[in-house]
Amino acid sequence: MKASYESVDARVRAVLKEQGIERLYPPQEAALPAILSGKSVVLCIPTASGKSLVAYLAILQRFLGGNPPGKALYIVPLRALASEKHEELQAFKRLGIRVGIATGDLDEEDTHLARFDVIVATSEKMDSLLRHRVGWLSDIRVIVADEVHLIHDAGRGPTLEVLLARFRALNPEAQIVALSATIRNSQELADWLGAELVESQWRPTPLKKGVLYGRAITFEDRTRRALTVDSGDAVADLVLDMLAEKAQCLVFVNTRRSAEAAAKKLAKHVQRLLLPDDAEKLKALALGMSDEGEPSLSGRHLGELVRHGVAFHTAGLSSSQRRLVEDQFRAGLVKVICATPTLAAGVNTPARRVIIRDVWRFDVNLGNQPLPVFEVQQMMGRAGRPRYDPYGEAVLIAKSEDERETLVASYLDAEPEPLTSKLGSEPALRVHALASVAAGFTPTVTLLEKFLDSTFYAHQGESWLIKARLSEVLRFLVDNGFVVREGDRVSPTLFGKRTSDLYIDPHSALTLRRALDVASKRPSTGTFAFLHAISSTVDIDPLYLRQKDDWVLEKAAEEEEGLLLGPQEAHSHEDFLSQVKTAALLEAWIEETPMDQIEERFGVGPGDVRNKVDLGE
Repeated sequence: MKASYESVDARVRAVLKEQGIERLYPPQEAALPAILSGKSVVLCIPTASGKSLVAYLAILQRFLGGNPPGKALYIVPLRALASEKHEELQAFKRLGIRVGIATGDLDEEDTHLARFDVIVATSEKMDSLLRHRVGWLSDIRVIVADEVHLIHDAGRGPTLEVLLARFRALNPEAQIVALSATIRNSQELADWLGAELVESQWRPTPLKKGVLYGRAITFEDRTRRALTVDSGDAVADLVLDMLAEKAQCLVFVNTRRSAEAAAKKLAKHVQRLLLPDDAEKLKALALGMSDEGEPSLSGRHLGELVRHGVAFHTAGLSSSQRRLVEDQFRAGLVKVICATPTLAAGVNTPARRVIIRDVWRFDVNLGNQPLPVFEVQQMMGRAGRPRYDPYGEAVLIAKSEDERETLVASYLDAEPEPLTSKLGSEPALRVHALASVAAGFTPTVTLLEKFLDSTFYAHQGESWLIKARLSEVLRFLVDNGFVVREGDRVSPTLFGKRTSDLYIDPHSALTLRRALDVASKRPSTGTFAFLHAISSTVDIDPLYLRQKDDWVLEKAAEEEEGLLLGPQEAHSHEDFLSQVKTAALLEAWIEETPMDQIEERFGVGPGDVRNKVDLGE
């Protein structure tokens, strides 16, 4: 089928024209024939090359021309990204399309979503809706999987993979549009999804990748750029050099503490370059940086930096603080963001120059480990804003000639790692096997094995291994009362069904059951004992124990006698104390302790508190 932009519905083109879009980029044009004909597509093109628009065209084509039109599902990895896509899709409301968003409670069926034509949801929320077997899921005709390369992620990957496999089983005729930056084994992914692969290295804004060593950046094409500033700090020099062009910078470092420290260091340089009008606007903006009206240390520190045109962006900030930073950076008011790598996989925040200061990450078991090539390339891809920047620059920093050569070989000249399924891990298989049985998708072991044969894990040649592991997982689920097996048939117990509906790990359910058994034999149990039981589950990663947290020892001694789960239940005494600290955080939040006091006592930010509270609930 031949198709050009003129093949797109005139009503859609009229909306896009108002946004300044009158023609498609070459990769978008290449994907159009398959998109308009309803074929599944894996679109692998660089960041800022217009992947989302291709997905929107698939959705609108089905809505305006489908018979019956059916619903569309837009799956994203992060809540912030869901909000961004939901907002962008609102531009098409005048065409009659109704757009909903689902990112909340994982134990809710959200029946109101049935009235929407497009539902934007996180993969976890969508997985929970599948478990509740909500009726409108059978009406889905277009499924967009944004950031599909996260199948490679050990945390989120198995959920996304199972979700896609499940939808292919439920709605075999549905069109799947999988979006990603360049993937090394993209054809393998496309083959699994039965999709057409559209791949390109084309970018609307040219990207130059290089390494700073000494006083100059050497780029891949062997051109050099000498820095115009010499402050004695490489990161500051790279930032100030770019600010002289009235452009913005993103600085990636490896830890939250480093992000805040780097921003603080840059603030004194950047403030001197601010225009009087910008300085006044930033002063007003800084006042709104506290956490949704509640004073917080993070908000105060962020506000002090924003006043100087610099911000940090980490998971410790509240969602409103992060959104404010992103919005004002896109508006050009905040000149520099110092961030951890999570921002690279998140919302749309491009800058003319991306500076990657750290290419290693600390692993508690392995020590300092180099970042994956794919992750570094994701960060690099943030450089260059279409329609704003004539080019983008991504710069790594070397302290020696040997390090410069290593960085070139390891990141500039290297291919990204191939995607590999993480579904074969015992925790992932345990969770998703129970969910499949509890939701009634696979009432027999044969059907469960058949479903697992349809996953990316099996497609990569590991079918025999996943069946062997499934046997062990089923034995665990049967022995612990989650499912009942009679020959080939498997069915959930009430315990198993509730565990799956609550979207918690079976191991967490066992922990809570043990705690409740103890509580049932006591005349009364204090609130803290239940909070500690919650904090002992594998779903809640307990807070880090700092050297100065002596008060946790006192709290543990004070509460130990009344706890439902003693120190012997934890892997180590340090783990037990971390659980006590986490329970104390939940207790402080319940008692409405001011946020700045919580931050000071627990060494966390508003974002961390929200995360623990959401999981605790």
